[in-house]
Amino acid sequence: KDVATREKINDVSLLENILKTVASSIGSPISTKKISDTLISSGRKISPPTVESYLSALEDSYILYKVNRYDVSGKQLLKTLNKYYVADLGLQKFLLNNSKQNIGHNIENIVYLELLRRGYRVYIGKVNNLEVDFVAEKDGYTYYFQVAQTVMDENVLQRELKPLNEIKDHNTKFLLTMDNVPETSHNGIRQMNLIDWLLKT
Repeated sequence: KDVATREKINDVSLLENILKTVASSIGSPISTKKISDTLISSGRKISPPTVESYLSALEDSYILYKVNRYDVSGKQLLKTLNKYYVADLGLQKFLLNNSKQNIGHNIENIVYLELLRRGYRVYIGKVNNLEVDFVAEKDGYTYYFQVAQTVMDENVLQRELKPLNEIKDHNTKFLLTMDNVPETSHNGIRQMNLIDWLLKT
């Protein structure tokens, strides 16, 4: 209601529906057209520009964070298929009520917020046709992060390592998981337990 009042938005329920749609798509590329199409299919008429203005209001209020995609090879920002993360996972849980939560996406959200807290500029990485969860830059250094709930299955491990292996520079690369295993290295990629990484300053 505070956002609606400040931005002079009359349809509060539509603003809430947009927020719920984004909150249920954490960790997935999303566009204003996709949100518009989703709402239209549920009976609400709204155009992509209106969705854009509502999302901007939610960003300005620090309820949502928009993360741009970055072409690692081309060293340039991309204009499409950005991702959104919520400022508070408790708010997400409240909005989605009893909907099943995606733990993998939630820990991705946690890593994003922690990178922000540590003062990094954060992007979604694109390497050829593959995606790196986060490209983090600070003080002239670049770090790459993949985040997964578990990589105990060898196929999952190789899938998560593949985008990082595609990057040909020598910046530090991390694979963060909830697996309770000692820190290890995969061809220079540091696999760490997420909790251990969070506890490091």
